[in-house]
Formats: sequence, C-alpha cells, structure tokens
Amino acid sequence: MRDSRTPNRSLLLAAILLVTAGQFGCVHYQIGNRSLYRPDIRTVHVPIFTSLTYRRELGERITEAVIKEIEATTPYKVTDAQSADSVLRGSLVTENKLVQGQNTLDDPRILQENFQIHYEWIDQRGQLVRQPGTLSLAPVLMSETITATGVLYPEPGQSMVTAQQDAIDQFAREVVRHMQTPW
Repeated sequence: MRDSRTPNRSLLLAAILLVTAGQFGCVHYQIGNRSLYRPDIRTVHVPIFTSLTYRRELGERITEAVIKEIEATTPYKVTDAQSADSVLRGSLVTENKLVQGQNTLDDPRILQENFQIHYEWIDQRGQLVRQPGTLSLAPVLMSETITATGVLYPEPGQSMVTAQQDAIDQFAREVVRHMQTPW
C-alpha cells in the first residue's frame, strides 16, 4: 500500500520553494510596464511647450497630448514642478505645410503637415535623464530623427487642425517611447 502523505509533502515543498524563489531570487525584477521605465523616477512635470512658430496654441496642444500619453501608457504621474522627480520640456522649432498632390488645375488636394520639436528630460538635480532629442516630424535625415506627419485631404472635409493633431499625437507617442529605459 502506498503512503498518501507523500504527494502532499511534495506539493508543500514545491510551494515553499516557489515562494522562496519569488521572495529572494527575483528581487530586482519588476512586473508589468513598470519594468520598461526607470524605477527612481515616479513623477514628471510637463510645462507648456514653447512654440517658435506663428500658429497659435500648438504648444498647448503638444503639451496636452504628451501629458495624456504619459498618463495613459507609463507608470509615471504628471505633477506640479515642486513635487516632480523630473521635468520634460520642449519647444516647437519649425512647422511647415507641404503640397503632396494637386489636381489638373494646380489646386492642392493632398497636404502634409510637418513639425520639428526639440525636447529634453531632466531630473531634480538638473541632469539629463535621457539625452536631448529632436523629433522631426519631417523625412528622416539622421538616425536621431523620427518621422511623423499629418496628412490633409481637403475634399472629404478634413481640416488642417486634424492633420496637425495626427502629427502631435504621433510625436507624443514617440516621446513616451523614448522615456523607456534603453535595453
């Protein structure tokens, strides 16, 4: 006859080993999206992006998109300047609109909105958390440049604001992607 306590002891021993390994063997690992980001930073302050262009309210729209993306996809919380662990600031350097397609009467039918935005992310001590970068929303010229554009189709009723918002949202996603810890 077989001892019925042997399987229970094996299960108990396996459970104890699993708990012990989880407590001590994997201390530096983090679970979820927190493992993609720096553990020493928990909060970010995002002042309004400055705009060196003549279009109104682009800096505010860029700031709003970046804050929403940080809150939605990172473990960081956006707070005021006094209580933040780091600051993400930037400026819209250039903004231009290009004609991509015309009809036979030379009327623009496809337009493209391009932005170049310079940003930097610094900690409380004023040191760079990540090297400053220029995300160009124009064609790639260097390995550090990221392309994002907003395309405008005026005939179906799309506006320039819609094309700008597409480019702004793409920029916000790229900034948050750059906030991740490099592998």
